[in-house]
Amino acid sequence: MTAGSPSISADEHLAAILAATSMLAPQSVPLDLALGRVLASDVLAQVDVPSFDNSSMDGYAVRLADVATASTDNPVTLDVVADLAAGTQDDPLIRAGQCARIMTGAPTPGNAEAIVPIEDTDRGTDRVVIHVAPAPAAFIRRAGSDTRAGDPVLTAGIRLTARHLAAAAASGSDSLTVHLAPRVGILSTGSELAAPGGRLHRGQIHDSNSTLLAAAVAEAGGIPVVLGRVADDEAEFHSVLTRHAADVDAFLLSGGVSVGAYDVVKAVLSKLGSVQFSSVRMQPGKPQGFGRWSDGTPIFALPGNPVSAFVSFEVFVRPALRAMQGYLALQRPVTVAIAESGWSCPPGRRQYMPVTVTTVVSRADLTDADGPDADGQLLARPAASGGSGSHLATGLAAADGLAIIDETVDEVRAGEAITVMLVES
Repeated sequence: MTAGSPSISADEHLAAILAATSMLAPQSVPLDLALGRVLASDVLAQVDVPSFDNSSMDGYAVRLADVATASTDNPVTLDVVADLAAGTQDDPLIRAGQCARIMTGAPTPGNAEAIVPIEDTDRGTDRVVIHVAPAPAAFIRRAGSDTRAGDPVLTAGIRLTARHLAAAAASGSDSLTVHLAPRVGILSTGSELAAPGGRLHRGQIHDSNSTLLAAAVAEAGGIPVVLGRVADDEAEFHSVLTRHAADVDAFLLSGGVSVGAYDVVKAVLSKLGSVQFSSVRMQPGKPQGFGRWSDGTPIFALPGNPVSAFVSFEVFVRPALRAMQGYLALQRPVTVAIAESGWSCPPGRRQYMPVTVTTVVSRADLTDADGPDADGQLLARPAASGGSGSHLATGLAAADGLAIIDETVDEVRAGEAITVMLVES
């Protein structure tokens, strides 16, 4: 980005990033290491689920002809010839006038035609009195009634949760092919930065970007590798990236990307020729950089003001990290909300305003500006009293979303419908 260089839209910058982003190589891992990863290959059932006919109740396995007339007034008595617990391999033959006591999950005898629940009997162990005639196949879970071997169980592109892993295990898989989490090296630049909690000298600020971006990377499924802070020193900055490039899948930098005299990120990376610095028509977050280190490691270079760094991560970095992990959906969900108050917008730039989102639950929550049809809708208002100022770090705590205002709009009025990207995980 140089003085007088043409600007690009946020969509153009994101498209360039995604075009240059590749998925990490998939790897087969045991089920206990797959939680939270993105599935790289479809999973097919290895076995029928269930793999055998079994009882869904504690009761008695019977032949229908023996109990067809059973009722409270006309009970039927049968001999109990077997006792079947879950896990048994026994398959007794049931003859006329006989039954087998059976527990939930136990395999049903090959010629049993129904299960009589224990509640419909006198619970006998040698002989049992049955008071209800069961329907054909009552309480028998048939083999393959859940899934047949070869049927699809899980689809590539999903983030694996506990229930997904259970489905894989139940259908016979002990490992899954997943995309690994990207290791992201996070580096904050600026001689003004001090450790959070430390004493501040004149001209210093606490480094919140390292904390912000590390947490954001983790929320996006990556592994943050916090590299600390570097002063406005080109040699020190170059040394840190050189030292860690082989250990990370991407660098995430904040600060030093504008046109200032001490913007070391831009000064060093511009010399590589593989990092492009752009003036993006957005507010906040106008100066952006993206490219690769000398060894090919991707570099995301974000502005240093905290709100700018947060917005830039959500708009550009998070989708790229999800693409690296094989996600099918790269973007945050968006919704429509009603502006609870008005604010001005920068001409010629798309605005990403941090907003607090609330739900209208009754007419008492509405104001005249909300309109007559607002009941049950979402309301959005600027999260910080100072609006979209890129330095308003503490205001981010109240932000549930980013209102996305087109670059052709110069003012948002109370009561207008606006698009909101929801940023709550």
